[in-house]
Amino acid sequence: MSGASIAGPALAYWLNRYGFAVTVVEKAPAVRGGGYPIDVRGTAVEVIRRMGRYEQLRAAHLHMGRMTFLRDDGRRVTSVRLDRLGGAGGGDTELPRGALTELLYEAVRDDVDLRFGDSIAELDDRAGGVGVRFASGDAAEYDVVLAADGLHSTTRRLVFGPEERFHRYLGHCFAGFEMPNRLGLDREGVISTAPGRTAVLYAAGNPDRVHAFLSFGRAEPPYGAFADPAAQRELVASVFAGGGWEVPRMIAAMRTADDLFFDVVSQIRMPAWSRGRVALVGDAAYAPSFLSGQGSSIALVGAYLLAGELAATSDHRAAFAAYEQRMRPFAEANQALADGGGVAVAPATRRGVWLRHQTMRAAPLLARLGGLGGRVTRVKSALVLPGYAADGAVRSG
Repeated sequence: MSGASIAGPALAYWLNRYGFAVTVVEKAPAVRGGGYPIDVRGTAVEVIRRMGRYEQLRAAHLHMGRMTFLRDDGRRVTSVRLDRLGGAGGGDTELPRGALTELLYEAVRDDVDLRFGDSIAELDDRAGGVGVRFASGDAAEYDVVLAADGLHSTTRRLVFGPEERFHRYLGHCFAGFEMPNRLGLDREGVISTAPGRTAVLYAAGNPDRVHAFLSFGRAEPPYGAFADPAAQRELVASVFAGGGWEVPRMIAAMRTADDLFFDVVSQIRMPAWSRGRVALVGDAAYAPSFLSGQGSSIALVGAYLLAGELAATSDHRAAFAAYEQRMRPFAEANQALADGGGVAVAPATRRGVWLRHQTMRAAPLLARLGGLGGRVTRVKSALVLPGYAADGAVRSG
């Protein structure tokens, strides 16, 4: 298995529980800690419950308070209590990404073969197994290879071809990093929006540091900046030049940040998630983009289903087909949550900004009427997990 972020360790946990011998390879030197806040919602909460880790998950809940919306010059528009927006409930949890990856790592570290600082370099999918050569030079053969190595999956490229075939760009880019909490924010967020660009500070419990996000619309992906951090910094700085509020300080902090994460807002859409003895899970197969708010959740659900279907039959082809049949409608419904989301993140016009602000002013009322968060509530729990018995038989419910 390739990838040890969220889908990978979750998949490893369930495979080990069903009696498989599991090797996980991860190019990073260790489990990645820290990171921006993420959500575990709906059906994914039940996956964590079945792992016996629900209390640990809830202990990391951030209990965020309010989100304040500003004009681009820093003048306040409105504040909204996040717990009144609708769409939350049933154990839904917001927590630091690193808290979830650590939870999953603890669940598998003593039971599976974890190899950090290495990655898959070559694959030879043949009749009796898959030959794997690693970047380290080591080689081995496995019954199946499962790719959980993210949006820019190397394994997917080796098996299915270039990412461009499956990449759906949603018209926006973003940069994330940490910076000093100069405003004294406490479990709250502040959003300042100008046409085509949005600046966010998000304080998730650390009194000294905040998460900073700079997102902006762009007609085409900045291909030349993907592998060039200096070009990324210059691109973001040029887009936000002349910005008000805290934007100048955010740009200054970004220029020296050692944790800068830059990417495009995009999805992965594939006609099939498996080929031969190789299958994809999580962002590698069906990344929904952060606009959906569901990336981590559908990764957990997909991992549970893929492991269960492999346990239910000795035929990997039948298992992969059953996994995709169960998971695809849920994945596509969650991807659809991102449609139009870019307009809300970075409205392209002043009228768009004004409309977004009016919506936020009316948010508490809309939530009570079911007009805000209602779609998320339906989609996040649209899949009812099957139960996979110890003997491999599948029971519904």
